[in-house]
Amino acid sequence: MRWILAAMALAVAIAPAASDARHHRYSTTYRAGSGFYTAKSGDRVRSPVRADRAPVGASAKCRDGSWSFSESRRGTCSWHGGVGHWL
Repeated sequence: MRWILAAMALAVAIAPAASDARHHRYSTTYRAGSGFYTAKSGDRVRSPVRADRAPVGASAKCRDGSWSFSESRRGTCSWHGGVGHWL
């Protein structure tokens, strides 16, 4: 019985650390109001925008109707309901 409790305590202690590491691994830098963010690659990338048609350079249309300019598929439209379709 003790080993079960010890295993459960260890699992609970490790779980937050694993999710924090995953979160920070793919983080980006964003300056509020700038209209751009710095991607993991170090490139300055345009922030998602709303428009009737696909803006030049857009890579995907998000489910909330905004257009993304992401360089990679990972995390694209993550705060916009996910990817509706890729361009």
